[in-house]
Amino acid sequence: MKVLLLNGSPHEKGCVFTALSEVARTLAECEIESEFFWIGNQPVSGCVACGYCRHEGNDGCAFKGQIYTALVEKVKECDALIVGSPVYYAGPNGTLCALLDRLFYSAGKYLAQKPAACVVNCRRGGASATFDRLNKYFTINQMPVVSSQYWNSTHGFTPEDVVRDLEGMQTMRTLARNMAYLLKSAQKSCEPLPEREPWTPTHFHNIEQ
Repeated sequence: MKVLLLNGSPHEKGCVFTALSEVARTLAECEIESEFFWIGNQPVSGCVACGYCRHEGNDGCAFKGQIYTALVEKVKECDALIVGSPVYYAGPNGTLCALLDRLFYSAGKYLAQKPAACVVNCRRGGASATFDRLNKYFTINQMPVVSSQYWNSTHGFTPEDVVRDLEGMQTMRTLARNMAYLLKSAQKSCEPLPEREPWTPTHFHNIEQ
């Protein structure tokens, strides 16, 4: 079993990486494999609502950028996802959201019903709003959200600061243990995944009264 750790920070080895590394270390103690995926620090196109990915015969997003294409292949292989982001103006990194918008809209089927969580790092405030924003990707895609002992946040301006956030580090370890428990429990269960009904989209103006 493998957990994909998506580093949504423009700094490859910064605060978010430090928090995710504590998750990875604890997952390894629980005999769960993990893999890091860094989104990089180059501009990433957002969704332009072109509808390409919804046309029969088309596979994925119309923008076949290297980061998007590589990430889709990774989510196909993983058994669970943890997304990490810094806090910018009480929200996730914009580049990360641009990528996640396209990923979940065009390739969400590869993540549906896989356990998920997010991890955020802030200098001082805005963590809970960022945490809430990222969790919405999971809850709209039928992904069980894995919890911890507190909201999954760490505090620090440098990686060294994050390591000194003892409660934050403990929260990362608890998250990892809960993720491992859920994955192992699902593996042992003989219960099939819930049946997915075909989507019935409605617009508020045409709902029968």
